Amino acid sequence: MEKTAYLVLQDGTVLEGKSFGAPCETVGEIVFTTGMTGYLETLTDPSYYGQIILQTFPLIGNYGVIPPDIENAKPVCAGYIVKHPCRTPSNFRSEGSLHEYLKKHNIPGLYGIDTRMLTKKIRNHGVMNGKIMSTLPTESDRTQAQVYKVENAVASVSNKDTRFSDTLSKPLRRVALLDLGAKRGITAALTARGCQVETFGSTATVQEILNSKPDGIMLSNGPGDPAEPKNKPVIETIAQLDKSGIPIFGICLGHQLLAIGKGYKTKKLKFGHRGANQPVKDTRSGRVYITSQNHGYEVVAGADSSFISVNDNSCEGLDYGVNFTVQFHPEACGGPLDTAFLFDEFIRRMDSYAVR
Repeated sequence: MEKTAYLVLQDGTVLEGKSFGAPCETVGEIVFTTGMTGYLETLTDPSYYGQIILQTFPLIGNYGVIPPDIENAKPVCAGYIVKHPCRTPSNFRSEGSLHEYLKKHNIPGLYGIDTRMLTKKIRNHGVMNGKIMSTLPTESDRTQAQVYKVENAVASVSNKDTRFSDTLSKPLRRVALLDLGAKRGITAALTARGCQVETFGSTATVQEILNSKPDGIMLSNGPGDPAEPKNKPVIETIAQLDKSGIPIFGICLGHQLLAIGKGYKTKKLKFGHRGANQPVKDTRSGRVYITSQNHGYEVVAGADSSFISVNDNSCEGLDYGVNFTVQFHPEACGGPLDTAFLFDEFIRRMDSYAVR
């Protein structure tokens, strides 16, 4: 863990630190997250596909690697940057160190750089690309960072095999989950409320989903630019599902794709919202909730928003009557759980608007 490593940014800035995790090079979009805990959930969130995660909290890895806490079978991020990785984790549930976990999954890490300075740079100038490497960066490396773009993100993380949640002896409702890069916490939240969850990959057809006779349809989180041309087929699928009369609940990318299908536009945020301490306001009640978020784009919805970000007034939710969506993560594995009640609202709408 003591080998010198470098980070070159697309603007030419070079930062020197130390390597941990996998000893390989990587290029990605650098994004910062402000969570003080939940680094395992962050690392294994498929929404980080193609991105180098920068943790603003300085000490990461102190409770080790706890397999039941992960959100996906493996991490799909491009790289990981921390100030101080813990070498000797201590937790009765721990089954290894963060260093060994990253190495196992071929994710390069960088530590020992000025993470505060890098965070402020991204906050002031906007998200930028970078390359982690073991040799002094050249102009070619900088160019490689400059031209990098996250592409074909949903197809790269969506599980194409139909899956069922833990079998319930007497499920109260059936939910079809469209996997755009889903976190396990979504299925867990639904299962805990008596739902049998059948998961479909992003290439599933409308008829395949409707043939499962769901009481409700869940649109998951996921990575990338929602308006990417390669998302057009799944947007069309969602638009058709929207006309079925079956209640739909969308989270994060699911929120954005349904909005696009409804005619809304999306745009890239300067540095995105990532972390477990993001305040959102219910525009109907005026109540503020602390939420977990991970997104770099927003739906341009203005006064139509059912929730807005307290920090920048961007859209955090839309309510279409039967169907509703939110930009944040109400399952919030790692916490907070302020908005877990939205799953109960989904249950209520399934019961109220069931297609008989």
